[in-house]
Amino acid sequence: MRKEPERKRAVVFVDGQNLFHGARAAFDIREPAFDVLALGRLVCEPRGWDLAASYFYTGLPDRSRNPKWHDFWQRRLLEMQRLGIRVYYRSLRYRNRSVQLADGKMVQVLAGEEKGIDVRIALDMVRLFHQEEYEVAVLFSRDQDLREATDEIRTAAKRQDRWVKLVCAFPDGGPRVRGIDGTDWVRIGEGDYRSCLLPGL
Repeated sequence: MRKEPERKRAVVFVDGQNLFHGARAAFDIREPAFDVLALGRLVCEPRGWDLAASYFYTGLPDRSRNPKWHDFWQRRLLEMQRLGIRVYYRSLRYRNRSVQLADGKMVQVLAGEEKGIDVRIALDMVRLFHQEEYEVAVLFSRDQDLREATDEIRTAAKRQDRWVKLVCAFPDGGPRVRGIDGTDWVRIGEGDYRSCLLPGL
């Protein structure tokens, strides 16, 4: 295996909904007001990694079903693009789901679901590795489906005799909250996470 390089370029991959739900569960933060670039710097700078690029992925609610969040994400995505963040989004798909209420009664609710986000993240991770765009991939997601992509990258790195580090960064919700298997975990404390929130959102 090639020895560890002095300069390490990092590419950050942010699963917006996974990160939001993780922060809500860990810190009771109920707005997705995170600053993608600030989060990338939070993880990369103390470790001496050069933040080379940031990618952001999310599902987009249908405007006719949820105008507030549709318009919110449209504004946020445009703002991210202006800052140089590569943005990928897909429209949510809606279907009826059974939900049990506190009194035990079952009701049907229409729920939006993301489809294809984890596939897009995996494709970008593998593609950028083969294009030699990074030495460090930082995933802001705890989606275990991405384990297949990290395994593929690690196998390719051995075959190509390349050094690579695969990192999973996530809000620290306690010892029972785990990152993606086979990656190095970076637990983000509440104070650090809150320092990366945008004001006024």
